[in-house]
Amino acid sequence: MAQQATPVRTARLGRALGSEPATVNGVALLLPNGEESSARRPSPLAAASVRGLGRRLARAGADQQLAVHAVHYRYRGWNGDEAHLAQDAAWAADEAVRRYGDVPVCLVGLGMGGRAALRTAGHEAVNSVVALAPWLPEEDGTAPAEPVRQLAGRHVLIVHGTNDARTDPELSFRLAARAKKANREVCRFEVHADGHGLSQYRDEVLALAEDFVLGVLFGRAFSRPVQDALAAPPPLGLRMPLAAGFGRSLRH
Repeated sequence: MAQQATPVRTARLGRALGSEPATVNGVALLLPNGEESSARRPSPLAAASVRGLGRRLARAGADQQLAVHAVHYRYRGWNGDEAHLAQDAAWAADEAVRRYGDVPVCLVGLGMGGRAALRTAGHEAVNSVVALAPWLPEEDGTAPAEPVRQLAGRHVLIVHGTNDARTDPELSFRLAARAKKANREVCRFEVHADGHGLSQYRDEVLALAEDFVLGVLFGRAFSRPVQDALAAPPPLGLRMPLAAGFGRSLRH
C-alpha cells in the first residue's frame, strides 16, 4: 500500500475581526504568542488570545477602513534558525498585499509573536510594529544579537511589564536602545508591577495599542504620552511609564 504524503502545513489569516470594509486603507495583523521550540500545531487558544485586542482595533478603525486579522501559524514554536513564526508573519504581510493592495500594514505581536513582529518589520508593506511583552533570547554572547536593522524607517512601540517572569523586560529595553540609535521613531512603555500577560493594566495597554496603530496607519495624532515617548532621548523614551487610567480621556 502506497504511503500517503504528509500534508504541507500552511499559515492562514483568520476571518477579518469585526466587519471587513469594502475598501481597505490599512491592515493590522495580530501575531499570537508561541513557544521557543515546538513542531506541534498551535493551540486554538493562541489566536483567541489576541481577538479582544483585534475587535477593539476593528471598532476603533472602522471609519478609516481598517482590516484586522489574526495570523494562524503553521507551528507552535519559533524553532531556532527556522524562525517559523517570523516566516508566517512575512507570509501574512504578503497575503495582506495580495488581498488589499498597496496599503500600510502594522504587525501587532504578543510574546513570541512580538519577536516575530519585530523580526519581520523589514517587509516592504510594513510601516509599524507593536510588540507586547516580546519574548527575546538571552544575550549570552554565544549567538548574534537579535537584529534591529529591519526596524529602520518603521514606527515601533514596545510595551513590557516590569514584573514579567517569562521574558526579561531588560532584553526589550536593550533592543529598543539599539534600534533607537538609527531610528528615532522607537518608543517603549513600562507597565509597573505587571507580568507577562499584561493583565493587571489590560485596558490601558489596549488603549495604548489602539492609539499607536491608528496613528501609524492613518496619520491620526498620537496621544501626548506617545508623542513624548517618541521625542524623548534614551533612556527616557524607552522607559516611559504607562499611567493608570491611560486612554480614558483619549479622543475617539
